[in-house]
Parts: sequence; structure tokens; C-alpha cells
Amino acid sequence: MEIKDKLGAIEAILFASGEPVEVLRLAEASDTDVGTLPAMIKLLNERYDDCGSGLSIKKLESSYQMCTREEFAPHIRRAIETKRNTPLSNAAMEALTIIAYNQPVSKGFVENVRGVDSSSVINNLVDKGLVEEAGRLDVPGRPLAYKTTSNFLRCFGLDSISELPPLPHESEVTAQLADEDTDDISE
Repeated sequence: MEIKDKLGAIEAILFASGEPVEVLRLAEASDTDVGTLPAMIKLLNERYDDCGSGLSIKKLESSYQMCTREEFAPHIRRAIETKRNTPLSNAAMEALTIIAYNQPVSKGFVENVRGVDSSSVINNLVDKGLVEEAGRLDVPGRPLAYKTTSNFLRCFGLDSISELPPLPHESEVTAQLADEDTDDISE
């Protein structure tokens, strides 16, 4: 198969899938060597850039996905008349942060850290496709575990979960809270 044909096959597979395609599966289906797949993806992205395409191919951990470019989001929304995405609540962001930094975790773990019932918040994150079930934990009761999804990575502009910023140290948080308390007193 010629390079042109392989590029076409990769593009067609990613377009038709609509979801992330594992590297091994994509290489096998397109008759492409796993080692040359990143160069092929780069070549496709360069083609898209050169012609001003609204498409790009993103690497999401061990998968690739064809996506639309962010700058065309307003046009896409108008065309398909989707409801405006509502921002995540503070509770949802809190739960999502706990899951992202500690995954896989149970709903009970999230509730223990937050100190409140988190069932509806986690269910909402699952509905939005930011979190998914990740099997059962090997602890008494075998609770369901949750982890972030490739949609989470895409929404937050990450290639992998390892790109999450580091959490502040307890001393930094304590100092910040002390500064806020001082500011409140002076006002």
C-alpha cells in the first residue's frame, strides 16, 4: 500500500469512528507500522494546516481522534443548534478534581474527601462524558470505581493525565488561607 493510500485509510478510519481509536488498532487497520504512525498523523495535520481545514487529529494517551478545531466551535454550535454548554458547578469541579488526581476512585472516596453526598455530582459528570466507570475496586464491598475519560482530556486540553498541574503543598494552601484571613481583617 502506498503512503497516499495509508494516509487516506488513517483519515477514513478516524473520521468514521468519531471516537478515539487505539494506536495498535489504527496501525493494524491501516496497514501502517506503529512506529511510523505518529509521522503519518503529523503529515495529515500539516495537510490540514496548509489548506486551512477545520479538522485536526489529536493524540489522547494511547489513542488518536479526529476533531474539529476550537476556533470553529461557534460555527458548529450554530449549525447543529446544540444547547449551550453549561459550566461545571463548583461541586462538579471539586469532584472531578478528586477523581482526576486519584483515579480510579469510588464514589465513597469522593464523598469522604468532599464531606458531602456526591452521587448526583458524579452521575452528572458521567452524563457529560467526563468520567466513566472503571470496573470495581478490590476492597470490601467491591464498589464501582470511576476514572476520567478521553473527553475530559480533550475538554481540558491535555494529551494525558500526567499533564495535570501539580497540587499545591499543604504549607502553600495554609499560607494562602492565612493571607486571605489577613485581607478580610484589614477590610
